[in-house]
This record gives sequence, C-alpha cells and structure tokens, in this order.
Amino acid sequence: MRVLITGAAGMIGRKLTAALHARGTVQGKAISQLILHDIVAAAAEAPHIALVGDLSVAGVAEALISHRPEVIFHLAGVVSGEAEANFDLGYRVNVDGTRALFEAIRAADYAPRLVYASTTAVFGGPFPEEIPDDFAPTPHSSYGVQKLIGEALLSDYSRRGFFEGIGLRLPTICVRPGKANRAASSFFSGIIREPLNGLPADLPVARDWLHTMASPRAAVGFFLHAAELDLSVVGPRLNLTLPGVAVTVGEQIEALTRAAGADVAGMIRDVPDPAVWAIVQTWPRRFAATRAKALGFRAEDSFDQILQAYMEDDLRRV
Repeated sequence: MRVLITGAAGMIGRKLTAALHARGTVQGKAISQLILHDIVAAAAEAPHIALVGDLSVAGVAEALISHRPEVIFHLAGVVSGEAEANFDLGYRVNVDGTRALFEAIRAADYAPRLVYASTTAVFGGPFPEEIPDDFAPTPHSSYGVQKLIGEALLSDYSRRGFFEGIGLRLPTICVRPGKANRAASSFFSGIIREPLNGLPADLPVARDWLHTMASPRAAVGFFLHAAELDLSVVGPRLNLTLPGVAVTVGEQIEALTRAAGADVAGMIRDVPDPAVWAIVQTWPRRFAATRAKALGFRAEDSFDQILQAYMEDDLRRV
C-alpha cells in the first residue's frame, strides 16, 4: 500500500505521517511506502520518500501520481490569512494545484481513495445559532471560495469514477505546536501555546467570541477514519462538516488558568486587530455535524481535553 500526503511538511502532515508510521497499515494493508510532498522537504527515511515542488507547476502532480498511491491525503494549501492577502497565490495553490492533482489522477486511469482537507470557512453568514448539515455554503472569504471550489471538483471527479473522494470540513485546529502561521485563526492557538511556553500572546478579538475547534490529535483521527470509511454509507454528499468543541475565547483562557495558573493566563494581552476581526466575523461559530458523528468521526468533548492533548503531545516542543 502506497500513501501520498501533500502538504506533508505542515503541522497536520507531520503528525499524520507519524501516525501512519506507528500504525504501519491503512485499509487493513501494510504501508509499503509513504510519498511525502510539499514545497519544502518533509522528513523521510527509506523506503519512504520526500518530494519537493508546487502542485500548480506543470508536471509536478503527474510525477507524484506516477507512484500510483492507493491512498492520497491532500492537505496542501495556502491558509486563510495568506489567501486573503495574496489573491493570486491563493487561487494558484488552492484551486489550480488541486485541479492539477485531480487531473493527474484522472489521466493515470485508476481510482485511489482521496481525502481532501477542506474548511468550515466554506460557510458564510448570516448564520443560525448552530449550522446544520444542510446549510448552504456561501463563503465570504477568498480562502473559503477556493476550498469550496475544491469540494465541488472532488464531488464531480468522484461521481465520474476518477477517484474515491471524501472531503473534510475541518474546524479550527487548536492548539497548534510551533510558530504561528498566517491563518487568521492562528491566535486561537497562540493565546494558549505562547503563555505555556513562557511568552506573551496578543488576543485580537473579544473574549466572548465563540468558535468551534478540535485538537491536532483529533484532526489526525479524522483523516485516518476517512481513509478507511465505507463510502457507500456516506452517499453522494461527500463533503462532511466535522465535529468539534464550541468554546468562547474566555472559556479557553479559563481552561488555561485551571491547567497552568493565573500568572500564565495573565500573559495574554488584549490587542484588537481589525484585519483579523474582519475575517473571523465571516466564520460560523457552532456546528451540528450530525452526519459526521453518525459516521464515526470523533473530537474532544471540552477545551480542557484539547488543552490536555497539547500538553501531552507538544508542550515544549517548539
């Protein structure tokens, strides 16, 4: 069994790679090779390989698919804040790169399982209190539009039998280890990660802002579950809104206080950022995720559990 991960050098890509190493199998078959692709080299040891390139460049996707991976995790993409700031880059990577990958699979004439990383940013307001599974996606950001285009392509290429696709609308992933990225949601992790590592953190939005999130540990579980799910029970609506914990920023800080004390939580500074706030306001806040839960996707039940996962898996690993 050969497995391809695009975006393998990113945080979720690295954790997914480690999980696949530890399991050694996917779909009940031994993994013979991991093909790790990104714009920078991911860590890989033989028989696994790391390949570097931009999927939107002619020939790159074809070279990846020449390995004929039976399972593909498509994680590569430009994040929300960067996609909003750089319109051309966002469309080139998130749309053109995705289409190039899908076209390379179609030309290779085989039907692997393809798990696509999407986002709840495909939804746009006005929102109900809780987003049901049948709520129409009408994104209000370039990133959300680009990911929705990917979802539509995934559905059509799957319908035509070019691959077995499933799309995962990820909630915000928190607490992310390492340094902040250019995602507008980065501060949700930063206000926890930085104080726990002895650093101040700026909070750009109000403390009563509510948002849905899941841990990196849960995100890896989502992808592994999707790779092995019987798609006949999913039906034609292949893009799933995933579960998570709906929590206010203030409740995040309360959990941090319980875990690490008031002095640590006191390192969070309220520094409003209108640019971040403008993006965050376009996001939905709470999801029913009824279909995904029924299909066996699982996240944490509280932010305390999310925080505990970070402290067990990544604290001090910066």
